This record gives sequence, structure tokens and C-alpha cells, in this order.
Amino acid sequence: MSGQAYRNGGEGGGNDEDGDVPRVPHQREQGGGQGGPYGPADHPFEEHAEPEQYEQHGGPQPDDASERQDEPEPHDEAEQHGRPERRDETVGADGADGADANDANDGRPDGPGLPGPPAVPSLTARGLDRSSGGGGPVAPPASAGLPQYDHTTLKSLLGAWALTACSQDESLAVEVHLTDCAACADEALRLRDAVGLLHQEESLDLDPLLRARVLEGCLGRRPARIPVPDWAGPYDAEAARLDALLRDLGDGYWKAPVELRWFDEEPVSRQFTVGQVIAHLTAVDSLVARALGLPGPGGGLVPPGQQPEGSGGPGPATRARFWRARGDAELPVDPGQRTEAHWAAARDLPGATLRSSWREQSHTLVRTVSFAGSGASGLEVDYGESSLPLRDAFVDRAFECWLHAGDIAEAVDYPYEPPAPRHLHRMIDLAARLLPSALAARRRSGLAESPSRLLPAGAPGRSLRLEIEGEGGGNWYLPLDSPGASASAEGMVAHVAMDGQEFCQLAAGHLQPEHAAAGKDGDRAAIHDVLYSAASLSRL
Repeated sequence: MSGQAYRNGGEGGGNDEDGDVPRVPHQREQGGGQGGPYGPADHPFEEHAEPEQYEQHGGPQPDDASERQDEPEPHDEAEQHGRPERRDETVGADGADGADANDANDGRPDGPGLPGPPAVPSLTARGLDRSSGGGGPVAPPASAGLPQYDHTTLKSLLGAWALTACSQDESLAVEVHLTDCAACADEALRLRDAVGLLHQEESLDLDPLLRARVLEGCLGRRPARIPVPDWAGPYDAEAARLDALLRDLGDGYWKAPVELRWFDEEPVSRQFTVGQVIAHLTAVDSLVARALGLPGPGGGLVPPGQQPEGSGGPGPATRARFWRARGDAELPVDPGQRTEAHWAAARDLPGATLRSSWREQSHTLVRTVSFAGSGASGLEVDYGESSLPLRDAFVDRAFECWLHAGDIAEAVDYPYEPPAPRHLHRMIDLAARLLPSALAARRRSGLAESPSRLLPAGAPGRSLRLEIEGEGGGNWYLPLDSPGASASAEGMVAHVAMDGQEFCQLAAGHLQPEHAAAGKDGDRAAIHDVLYSAASLSRL
């Protein structure tokens, strides 16, 4: 019905079929058939319309105070601010949203400035269900796609939910239920805490042996065309682990202080920086490179002003030509003195350059012995006062690489694991084989306490059983009378048992012999000499 017909009492062409149906269903229900503010329910609006009241006051006022309370408040605030009044949609008397509903809300005079009847909120907005006669609340609609479970089923799903083993729909249903059920919420918290105890928290750091396992698996499927010798494997692995440590530390740690310790008849300790420790490893590694005819100390560091003309930059080949032409005769062969000389030459280099030089030299060493084959294992590496075969020199370099990596990690409070058991066994074996010569050197210096007997090479003599426990350990029989004498269980006069890592720390000079945790049995003087001989293997 148009607004003009409503105002003039139905004379302007209203809809006859709607004449006996009230335009405001909610108001009719409140009137209960006794007549609402717009007239009795049994008569059309046309008979009781009062245009004068609408024109003057915007609609008739109810006489009963209770009826006035049920009427919605007009949106005076919106009208005061000049904003259009927002009216809720109403459902027409025919039960459908459409033209009839719109006509009911449009029952106001046409033209500007003339107010109409007050807005009527919808049934849904008032929380009433029209199908139940207007007295019951409207049930909230179920979420689309959310399965409906009863309380017992949802409670049985709490365990699977805590283990994140529910489907997406089940998890959503459980989480919705937990917001309404305090008992299930408490049970869910207890189950989640219990799940946290089922497995131990793991560190974010990668397993240090992960690289070795991956390479072993890859090489097991497809062996390398040019394999790395077994005796070079420990050095290759420990250099990679130290490089990973330096990468994790970053550039801010190159000046961090690191304490290096060794034993020279008494404990010695000096403090260096991380950069100096890496430069020390580079200098001593260069003795192995020297035996292989590779570039000199510093991993082939070429001063910028001394690059050969037309070299195109300081690449590996350019550095090799430079150092071979220049030679390294000015650098001493003794590891300690060689380190001091290299420190003086590289003191102004940044840490990143020291690291790249050392790492490139280690790669070159492994690559060279891999191409050289088994024939290179017998080459002698000169250490000044002593020498080692190339195969033992590589194990020695792996041992020092691991120890100094541990020194750096300890200085910056970083966890660092021991080498792989098979690599650790090679390091312990090398130290055990060096003990007879170290014991003979102590005797020549008058530092030994046990009596000596010179025996021809291969003759049976007294022996000490060195038992190394733990991963990488084993049993070694050491001759006590002469380095060339035969050692066996029949001539054993003493027995020493130690943990593998404890023995390595003793051989590195990190432990004093009298403080080493060792089981001792037999000749005390022989045991004393062997423990001090192990500590004397250390150096800077």
C-alpha cells in the first residue's frame, strides 16, 4: 500500500485484499485482538485512520503505559545528527519478505519533514520466534559444515585432540565445546601437559654427525670416483665441523678471547683471539701443504700489490705460482715459531679472510691427497724437531682442529661434541703410538723416574697396558725399555685405564698428569713416566 493511501484512510487506491490484515504483525500480536495503537485487528486501517494526528505528531499515542513501554524508542540521536534513521526489516503478514513488508514500513506521509509511525524491530532482532506465537527465543543457527556431537562423544575426542590426531572438523567441534564446558577444558589442559612429557625436547642445532651420515649414505649408493683416503677422513670431518662453528658464531666473535693450554713440564696457558687461533691452524697446516708442494702459509695469501701481472686476481693457481716463486724459506719449520711469523703477517686481516684462507687450504689438502692416491701416505712431514708420515700428520691435524674448536666453543659458551668414534679411535691410536718415543725423550732429558734398559729392536721387554674406555677406545701395549722393543701381555708390569676423551685432554696438555682420572695398577714409576710422556705430546 502506498504512503498516500495510508494517510487518506484508504481512498487513494489501496490493495483491497490486504485491507483486513494489519500492516504491523508485532503490534497486532501485542494487542491480542483488542485493538492496538492503529485500531482493532478485525477492521481495516481505513476506518480508523486519523490523518490529522499523523500530520501533527507523527502517529497516535497509546493510552496504556504498558503499551508505551513495549514500543521501541525512536532513533532521536540519529535524527539529531542528520543521519538517516536505520530501520530493521520486518516480516510481512504473509510470512515473506517482499513488497508487503516494505509497504508496511513506508506508512508515513510523503514529502520532506513529515515524520511517520515509529520503526518496528524485526522478530529476529527481538529474539522471538514467529512460528511459536512470538513467545519463544530463536535458536542460534548451526555452523555450516560443523558436525554435531554430543557431550560424551566430544569428551572421548579430547585425547586425540591433545595429540593433534583429530580431523579438522573434529578439532573445530572440540574447540567450540571447550569454550562452553569448564570440565572438559580442564581435562584438555591436563592432557596437553601430559603430551608434552611423552617426548624430550630437542635442540635446534643440527646433529654434528648429520653431514657424515648423509655423505656415507650417498657414497654407499654411488661411491666417489676419487675417494678420500681413510686416514684423511678425520681431518676432512673436523675441518668441516670447525667451519660450521665459525659460520654460526658470525663476524662479531673474531676478537673474542680464547684460552689455549698446553703442558711443558708444567701447565702453560695463554690467551688469544678467535682469529689468532684460526691463523695458528693455518700456519701449522701449511707444513703439510709444504710437504705436498702446495702454496705456502696463510693458505696462499697474496698481498694486493704483489700479484703477478696478468693474473686476473688472486685465485688458487695465482697464489701457487706466487708462493712457489717467492718460497717460504724465511718462515721457520717449528710449529710455534711458524705461528708467530704468520700472526705478524696476517695481523691486519679481517676474520672472514682468515677463515676463508684456512678453509680453502684444508680443501686443497684433502683434494690433493685424494688425487695422489695411496702412494702419498708415506711422505714425511717435517715438524722441525720431529717428523710424521703424511697419513699420521693428517690425523694429527684433525686432532688439533678438534681441540681448538673445543677451545673456541668453550670461550663463547657453545656446545661442541667429540669426533665420531672411528675418527676418535684414530686420534687415540696415534697418541698411543707416539708414547714410546716421548718416553725415550724424557729419559734422555733425565726426567724419567723408572729405570731404563736398552734392548735391541724387536726384543721382548717390559710393557704397560693402556686401556682406553668408551667409544673409540681399545687396548695398547707400550714398551717401557726401548721404543723398538717388543711389547706384549707377557711382559706387562703396569696397567692404566682411562676414558677416551680424558686421555685426549691429557695428550693435549689440558690436564695435569697427576689430576687425570685414571685407574692405575702395577709399577708406579712406569705409570708416572707414561702419563707425563702423554702430556708432553702437547704444544701450542
